[in-house]
Amino acid sequence: MAAHEHPHRIQGFHLPAFRRHRTASASDSAVSPHLDTHAAQAHAFASLRILTGFVFLWAFLDKTFGFGYATASGRGWIDGGSPTKGFLSSVAAGPMESTFHSWAGDAWADWLFMLGLLGIGVAVMTGVALRLAAVAGTAMMTLMWLAEWPPAKHLSDGSPSMSTNPFADYHVIYAVALIALAAAGAGATWGLGGVWARLPIVRDHAWLR
Repeated sequence: MAAHEHPHRIQGFHLPAFRRHRTASASDSAVSPHLDTHAAQAHAFASLRILTGFVFLWAFLDKTFGFGYATASGRGWIDGGSPTKGFLSSVAAGPMESTFHSWAGDAWADWLFMLGLLGIGVAVMTGVALRLAAVAGTAMMTLMWLAEWPPAKHLSDGSPSMSTNPFADYHVIYAVALIALAAAGAGATWGLGGVWARLPIVRDHAWLR
């Protein structure tokens, strides 16, 4: 049989091309699940980030304007109400009970608490400065955990505390969520974390990420 009638059997470039095609297909099938898993994780963290940020941001808005949820209408911060007085003055257990009572309603406590809620909420929802937000949020959640003092079975007046767990309450969960989001760098997906990380000052100071 003449050589020119079957070029694919005697010309070397056809078979290697076929092999390259098969190799690429196998590689694609092996990498694709990894990419799908990575995308799913990124989206899951982004969802957690947005929802967690909204918890803090909504608390700020409700306490500021009195939307009628945790803060009654007409008793918001802009109406002259105190965001900390009701909560801190009602502390009835724990080693810092008297300290929290002395802080209740102080202007510095109100401003620090509200700026913390606003800063953490905006940072987490937008995906910027997640490390700072994690530090600030963990400090806030620690103080609120101490105020509610879950280890107590009874309040100062002897009534049941109604605590459902001696340690792991929602303050601990929020703190861990903030730390996890910062550790995972969860601001790039559905957020501005990527843009934020490219700013010169942020590149030079990793703690700002």
